[in-house]
Amino acid sequence: MATINAYKMDGLGNDFIIIDRRKNHVELSKDKIIELGKRSNIGFDQIIYIEKEIENSFPIKIFNSDGGEVEACGNGSRCIAYLLGKKNNSKSIKIKTNNRTLNAEIVGEHSVKLNMGKPLFNWEKIPLSKNLDYKKISIDVDGKSFEDGFCVNVGNPHIIFFVKDCMNVDLKTLGPKIENHNLFPERTNVTFAEIAENNLIKVNVWERGAGLTKACGTAACATAVAAYKNKFVGNKVDIQFKEGPLKIEIDAEDNIFMTGPVSEIKNLELEI
Repeated sequence: MATINAYKMDGLGNDFIIIDRRKNHVELSKDKIIELGKRSNIGFDQIIYIEKEIENSFPIKIFNSDGGEVEACGNGSRCIAYLLGKKNNSKSIKIKTNNRTLNAEIVGEHSVKLNMGKPLFNWEKIPLSKNLDYKKISIDVDGKSFEDGFCVNVGNPHIIFFVKDCMNVDLKTLGPKIENHNLFPERTNVTFAEIAENNLIKVNVWERGAGLTKACGTAACATAVAAYKNKFVGNKVDIQFKEGPLKIEIDAEDNIFMTGPVSEIKNLELEI
């Protein structure tokens, strides 16, 4: 059994193990990721590899705690940007995911702003299994119909339902059923959202491949887009999680900017 160095960070409780593979290529098996991801073990929502720099950007690979690779992680990308910024003595970092290049900026002590790019609404890009109106999705679960779901891809797929009391939703039961509904060929993240004030939205999030989570950056972005397009809020809004808000801004070209806190960098030794 070998021991490797890694880092542990979180954004509003959404937590990650980060492994820098630029000098030493390490590959954890799916079973090992699942084992480490258990809350009885180290526990995390995602594990993220940093790859060798390409054209001034840092590629990353992201795996959920169920061992499956995913396309995007907003809070994880902000943590990576903070880590690399501190290592490189730089406030601006460019990160490359499987499908997007993200520009990040350290804007304060333990605060990072990330340009998530533009949302995708085409049913094949979300993706959905058939051509439906992305703003008016109905899902039947256990004989109950959930209406007016808003589907969008912000680097990964999301569905958002606006309700009067988002924390009164049994998301532990509903989340996996909606995530794995046949309408979503790549599964989906699930958010129940509540408009608390003009520029404040409370959310309850089920993260694809990770389950109930304290926070989710892409869910915050997707919720802000859904609320903005539905004219529930303006282009600047706070998305409230259990441990605090993420600030989301949508510019005139539909670019999504997410700003929020990141934790201290903790050093870890992993036995693999």
